[in-house]
Amino acid sequence: MHDNHEPGDGRPGDGEPGGREPENLRLVHLLRAVTVEFGLRQTEFAARNGMHPTDVRALICLLDAARAAEPATAGLLGARLGLNSAGTTAVIDRLERLGHVARVRDEHDRRRILLRVEPAAIRLGREFFGPLIDGVLEVLDSFDPAERDTVRRFLTATHAVFASEPRP
Repeated sequence: MHDNHEPGDGRPGDGEPGGREPENLRLVHLLRAVTVEFGLRQTEFAARNGMHPTDVRALICLLDAARAAEPATAGLLGARLGLNSAGTTAVIDRLERLGHVARVRDEHDRRRILLRVEPAAIRLGREFFGPLIDGVLEVLDSFDPAERDTVRRFLTATHAVFASEPRP
């Protein structure tokens, strides 16, 4: 994250005791804190269920594709996770062995294999993440429609910034 100044340059910031950072930067840091906490929860879920953290990200990608009515192929998954073909196959194989994902033939193009998250994996995710999601939904219920629209615009635009930046 860029703080728009160097530590110790005499301007107040988050790295200086008693310093005040600009409001927008505080919001960026709050977003970062939420993503770190979410990542820790994903890691905890993975560990409890004998998975690698990348496996959890793969399941999220596949569920997102299903919600968007996108064909969930190995190629799509690899691109979303930033993995090469061998890495993508390893993730799919692990998830398949655990019973979380099935490879199924595309009904419209029998040559193509699609990935489907199994109902048991969805239930497992709901058991773990459901209370957190319910808590977030309660928070959102306390916002009026205009506030929710502002949050949606912010998160959509922020996601676009991250998605447009090339990965290292």
